[in-house]
Amino acid sequence: MVGSEPALAARLMRIANSASLNRSGKNVTDLRTAINRLGYTMVRSAAMSFAMNQMRNANKLAGLAPHLNRLWEESTYVAAYAFVLARTCSRVNPDEAMLTGMLHGIGKLYILTRAAGHPALFANEAALNDIIADWHASIGKAILENWDFAEPLSRAVGQEDFTCDSKGAPDLTDVVGAAIMMVGHGTDIAGLELDLKQQPAAKRLGLNESKTMAVMQDSAAEVTALSRALSD
Repeated sequence: MVGSEPALAARLMRIANSASLNRSGKNVTDLRTAINRLGYTMVRSAAMSFAMNQMRNANKLAGLAPHLNRLWEESTYVAAYAFVLARTCSRVNPDEAMLTGMLHGIGKLYILTRAAGHPALFANEAALNDIIADWHASIGKAILENWDFAEPLSRAVGQEDFTCDSKGAPDLTDVVGAAIMMVGHGTDIAGLELDLKQQPAAKRLGLNESKTMAVMQDSAAEVTALSRALSD
């Protein structure tokens, strides 16, 4: 099935041979080996990224290009940070974290595609942003449940408040919440550290000030490589 879509196949080959996943330095040259290296979950992440890219380039959605471009870029970076955080700060499966990060905005994507067909309901950008903010999490959760995704994944995508306190080891929701916060603050490190102090999930992940800086510095090249692999 992947081989029938050359552009998706090429993307999977690039990801499989990226620095993050090809630590041996031995490039794969056939699709079957590339998919085996990536694993099913990461292939799904790449396929979702590919589908989102196709949608943002659709002629009928041209008027929403700025929204779709922001969402696509944000999703690839959240996916990359979730992968790194899961691997370095938790026992959460990194591939599952990447997929969840890639899908965290699926509710936003649904609303945007509907906006193109019902312009009267989205009379201005402020109204559209309000609708997205109010509804995207519950819609995203409903979509993933309908697609029979695992409960932890749909729960993380449907989470609206990442400041909830709970006991136990960090889970998928914690990882995705921290990744969203990191991407949202961008280069505002001071603001990020302030918000992380108020987020119980960050404590469970061990993201104090020094650990946060270390993770971001040590993983900068990997995050960039992963996000580019997902978006190229």
